[in-house]
Amino acid sequence: MGFLRALFIWWNNATIGTILHTWIHGVAVGSDGFGNRYYQSKDGNRRWVLYRGTIDASLTPPEWNAWLRFTLSELPSPECRRKAWEKDHLPNLSGTEGAYHPPGSLARGGVRAPSTGDYESWSPNA
Repeated sequence: MGFLRALFIWWNNATIGTILHTWIHGVAVGSDGFGNRYYQSKDGNRRWVLYRGTIDASLTPPEWNAWLRFTLSELPSPECRRKAWEKDHLPNLSGTEGAYHPPGSLARGGVRAPSTGDYESWSPNA
């Protein structure tokens, strides 16, 4: 079942073709905290990632994204120079339990804060 799933369901993980291409032409260069593995071609002209689990580009941390797009020439170091005010990278949480829901949204009970009185509704007859 695992082979057939990998053969036909490309959105859950890398396809057989991608894995074969990686074995033949790729050189492993590192991994990130999410378990994604990063590769480059033997001549260094192509870079790609094999995601751990579901393929989701928002799982790529900023430093690895910069490397993938040739913005950085060196590999990101495990001790990247992070600013004290920087938060840890989070993937896109839309559609999950962790998604942001503003006050008053139906996902948070649909109760919004009462109006402060500084709003006057428009009326066509006024």
